[in-house]
This record gives sequence, C-alpha cells and structure tokens, in this order.
Amino acid sequence: MSVPHTPLERVSSLKLKLSIVIGVAVGITVLAFWAGVKAGVWPGIAGIAAGAAALAVVFWLSRGLTRPVREMAAAAHAITRGDFGVRVAAESRRDEIGQLARTFNRMAAELAETDRLRRDLVANVSHELRTPITALQVHLENLVDGVEVPDPDTLRTMLDQTVRLGRLVEQLLDLSRLEAGVVPLDLRRFDVESMLNGAVRESRLSRSPADVWVDVEPKGLEGVGDVERLHQVIANLVANALRFSPSGGRVDVHARRSERGIVLEVSDEGPGIAPAEAERVFERFYRADSARSSAQGGAGLGLAIARWVVDLHGGAIRAEQREPHGCRMVVALPDHPEIAA
Repeated sequence: MSVPHTPLERVSSLKLKLSIVIGVAVGITVLAFWAGVKAGVWPGIAGIAAGAAALAVVFWLSRGLTRPVREMAAAAHAITRGDFGVRVAAESRRDEIGQLARTFNRMAAELAETDRLRRDLVANVSHELRTPITALQVHLENLVDGVEVPDPDTLRTMLDQTVRLGRLVEQLLDLSRLEAGVVPLDLRRFDVESMLNGAVRESRLSRSPADVWVDVEPKGLEGVGDVERLHQVIANLVANALRFSPSGGRVDVHARRSERGIVLEVSDEGPGIAPAEAERVFERFYRADSARSSAQGGAGLGLAIARWVVDLHGGAIRAEQREPHGCRMVVALPDHPEIAA
C-alpha cells in the first residue's frame, strides 16, 4: 500500500506544508473572486465559486497528509486486539508524520518481538516444569501402588527432580528481579581467587566426569564487584562447562588483569558453540542446536542470568571457540576507582 503522491510530498516539514496549503487556498480564493467579479458575475456567486475552487485545490494538495494518521489509528486498534503484524505504509514520507509513522512501525515490531518472547517463555517454562513434575508423579504413583519400594536410589531420583524444580523457580525469580532492576549491587573489593575457588567447590558437589582447574594471574589479584552475584555467574559457567565436558575432560577457570579491570574465563573441552549462536545462547531458554543441546538438566536460564549480572556491573560477557575444540566463556569486568581498597 503506497502513499498517494502530491506536489507537497517532497516538502520535509509539516508546518511548511500547511502554510503552503493555506497560502494557496487564500490565493485561489482571491484570484477566483476577482476573476468572477471582473467577468460581471454577481459577487455572492463569485464568492461561492471561489470558495469551492479553493476547497478542491486544498483537498488535492492535502491528500495523503492525514492518511498515515488514519492508518496509525487503525493499526493501534489492531494492536489492542493482539495483532502485532500491522504496519503503517509511510516510509517514503519526509515530514514529521513520516517520522512518527516509522517510529510507530518500530514500536509495533518491538511489541511483536516482546509478545513472541512472552509466548516462548510460557511454553518453555511449562515444558521445563512438566518434565520433573511428571517424573515425580510417576515415582510417587509407583510407590503408592507398590510397584516400587522406597529404596535410596528411588528417593535420590525424586530428590534430584525436586532440586531441579527448585533451581528452575529460583532462576526465574532471579531473572525477574534482575530484569526489573530491583537487585542492588554490593560493590566492594574482593580476592578473585577466593571467589573462584568458592564457585568451583560448589560445582564439585555434583557428580561430574571432568576436573576443574583454577589459575589466577597475578597471585593476590583483586577485583571490584558484588561477590555473591559474581559467584553465581562463575558457578553457572562452571556448571555448564562440566555438563558439556566429556569423561576425563578438563575445565579451566582463569583470571587475569586487563587495562580496564579483570577478565575471567571458563573453558571446557566439549562440543563448543557455533559462531552463529554465540550471542543467542545468552537469551532466555535458548539452547544451541549443536551437541551441547543434548545435555540434561539445563533450563536455558543460567547464561541469561549471567549476562544480566555482568551488565549490571558495567561489564561484558561473550562466548568464543576454544581450539582444538570446546567453548570459552569470557567475562570482562571494569574497575570502579570510587570503591575504596
């Protein structure tokens, strides 16, 4: 659907367009009235004819001026009904209404993306909750019916599913608080090696076929940040690395100083992440289509939470390829000179 072309389409200011329309209307009225009187037409008839001519010219000049506004009104009404695919066809306009139409189209696109993420969130949360709940229900039904006996292995399996449920709910709450910006950071200086060792010890509580090595350069390296939140980031990254590591593999946790702060790296020897997916892995519930998606127990929230925490610190997180194979997660944290040593 194209916008009708008029002589005013190339004018880049709505005010100037209106001024031209008014000026032309006044000019045509005066000229038509003068011509009518000069021709001997009764002044009343000449005035009516001049007004009609002016209105016709104004209508022709102003066509298309209000069309985007009408389209935006109809599109806004459609959006209120949940139709986020509507757009306003005014991309060729150069005036303020054209700018408003393009802004409206961008807003509609963002609303459509938000709606898609909301639907994906509901679907993914439902799926993630259904899996452990179904497993628990099956085990409980078997115990009630006497098919299974409450032996340690059965109880441990049920406990694992309960822990998985609790972890998912906790991650959802964390992500909600982080996105809402209601999590204040307790910025202070901390010993990097102690923080890394604490996160690694937490990851070693779960059974894993890989070893974790911590390396800090130089010794006694200090950083600035919220220790609890950064501990959560490293624990998530190490847990992911262990989940995707082969039996007998190795996970390296390295810290070093950079020009602007400190850099933390967590590397594994797993299948790695394709370059095209290196950014999307930080989206909520996103799972790469590579072999990393075959691992069990991940809800796709850990990296999203890690990105939010790092962003709150003013830092950056990225995924890189590790040679000859594997993945390297790099976290760059800035220094905060205002924090006292």
